Amino acid sequence: MAAGAVRDSGAVEFLNIFRPPLLRNTVLATLLSTGMLTAYYSVTTWLPTFLETERHLSVTGRTGYLLMLIVGSLGGYLASAWLSDAVGRRRGFIVFAYCGALLVLLYTHMPVSGGMLLIGFALGFFVLGIFSGMGACFAELFPGTVRGSGQGFCYSAGRAFGAAGPALIGAWSTHVPLGQSIGAVTVGAYALVVVSAWALPETRGRVLSVDAALAQDSV
Repeated sequence: MAAGAVRDSGAVEFLNIFRPPLLRNTVLATLLSTGMLTAYYSVTTWLPTFLETERHLSVTGRTGYLLMLIVGSLGGYLASAWLSDAVGRRRGFIVFAYCGALLVLLYTHMPVSGGMLLIGFALGFFVLGIFSGMGACFAELFPGTVRGSGQGFCYSAGRAFGAAGPALIGAWSTHVPLGQSIGAVTVGAYALVVVSAWALPETRGRVLSVDAALAQDSV
């Protein structure tokens, strides 16, 4: 087959993610990715500034709080991956989104204390851990011919839209306290996660299709 024909065939297959019956999955997975990444970017971008300007912590003082966020994320990745297999992709996303929204509100409204430091662990656990189920879920939403294209588009589009979250917080924080703007944008992002996860089909246990050509090559 000529190289031009291969390229044309690949382009046509890629466009299938924007046509029924895959269009619905593409839109919902993009919205899911957008909500998750908006929340992630909002927290990780503005948290150091929040600790400095509203909690008046020095560079040394902020280090411990940010470290708790990182340590918490390690446990969150493992727990989220397990939960995604145990109760399903959709329920795993919804549980982590609800908990992430609650913890962001608690974190941005608590005074500096030991409790706030401990909540930082849980905040990292849920805000970062939620991503563990994304790869498996997105792979199961698309057939083999466009699996990479579907995953790549949904995640990349989510990154592009999610980048607007920190900018929105920055603009809003000129009118309201920074903690309040972080909480509002993040909770809105997690609401998008809950709605889109609820609307997506459950894919846990779905057998991934194998292209005929690939199967033939493996014989």
